[in-house]
Amino acid sequence: MFKKQRTIVTGALFSVMLIAGSCKSNYEKLKASNDNAKKYQAGIKYYNQKDYTKALELFEDLSQRYRGRAEAEDLFYYYAYANYKLKDYTSARYHFKNFADTYPTSQRAEECRYMAAYCYYQDSPNATLDQDNTVKAIDALQLFINLYPKSERVAEASKLIQNLRDKLETKAYLNAKLYWDIGDYLSAVMAFNNALRDYPDTKYAEEMEYMTIQAQYMYSKNSTPLRQEERYGQAIGYADQFIEKYPNSKHIREANQLRKDSSWGVDRAKRILAAAASDDKQLRKLAKKDTIKNQQQSEIGRHGERSPQN
Repeated sequence: MFKKQRTIVTGALFSVMLIAGSCKSNYEKLKASNDNAKKYQAGIKYYNQKDYTKALELFEDLSQRYRGRAEAEDLFYYYAYANYKLKDYTSARYHFKNFADTYPTSQRAEECRYMAAYCYYQDSPNATLDQDNTVKAIDALQLFINLYPKSERVAEASKLIQNLRDKLETKAYLNAKLYWDIGDYLSAVMAFNNALRDYPDTKYAEEMEYMTIQAQYMYSKNSTPLRQEERYGQAIGYADQFIEKYPNSKHIREANQLRKDSSWGVDRAKRILAAAASDDKQLRKLAKKDTIKNQQQSEIGRHGERSPQN
């Protein structure tokens, strides 16, 4: 009995293999044929059945043969979408853009121009990585809005642009914070100020302005007394601006303390300089010390365990 069942199961499996082999054989024969019309119809059929890999292979075979023919518009449209469905966004955006450039009067030109930009959006990485594709996505989406200002897709394109800008803000914040983390305080101050200049309405504004006070204070603290009065003065200026702008901030107590510490630092620097005023050797020593500390700070920025990414 078991032998009979095994024979039946083996026969069934053999039949399935024959059927599968036959289907594959038919597909390979179709690919190798010169029947372009049949191959085209099969490609559309595979596409509609969501077998995008087979559809794409057939469309690739036909792309040169159909160039300049009336059917080419449909072919290149499906060709672009097959790449998109397979998540090959680099190829898809090329073919969507190529379609829009080749058939600018087509009813599908607007859609393909949007999809080309959307593929850049899909390829935009998380905020910790290089944001080149994010910038390109913003440019492409803005171009779409400029070309089709009355399109129903404008609202969605604008929303996508805002999402991408939020990502760039996060990237700028993380880069600046990384300078702080590795102890390159002067670079941190500059990076926070640049980020706030580029994104004045960023959700990180309060945090970055507070960290600017911290970074400037640490930079001042690590400086020679010859430069501390000026640098602590800048920390006081950042603190005053923060205290006035964010009176209810969770960092308000720390900001007030940093201001007090900076004021104390100014007084201490003045006393040290007053004591060294009549000693040229001591003044030269203080100046040299500042140069050494600046070099060390620069070395930390270049050779720290982590360095800010682009």
